[in-house]
Amino acid sequence: MGKSIFFDIEFILLVASSLVIPIAIYVYLFKKQAISRISILLFASVLIALSAVDVYLLQSLAASAKSSLSAAEDNVFSSGLSIALYILPAVFAGIAVNLVSHILSRHLDEAELEFRHKKGRMGKAK
Repeated sequence: MGKSIFFDIEFILLVASSLVIPIAIYVYLFKKQAISRISILLFASVLIALSAVDVYLLQSLAASAKSSLSAAEDNVFSSGLSIALYILPAVFAGIAVNLVSHILSRHLDEAELEFRHKKGRMGKAK
């Protein structure tokens, strides 16, 4: 009898990249009173990268589950339940994209205000 894929390093990495690291990032972001834009962009980039890693690991585990003798492994990674497993990386990637969008929107708003302010000073100098 072969080793279960639930004890493979890929499964452990999947749990870490799907739950442990993103939750740690969210807890850190929620507890911070002040945070720089660069830090937010960095965390958002990590979440997007983790989402890609999750999808890769899910596909790899699904391929391993097909060749496994265990019906439980095949049911988890090759059935309709696998769709639920893909929702988590999609949610994390969506939140990360919203973080990036928020930072870019704020930056563009501030740049527009600065432009208007400079344009106003240039108009008064004439």
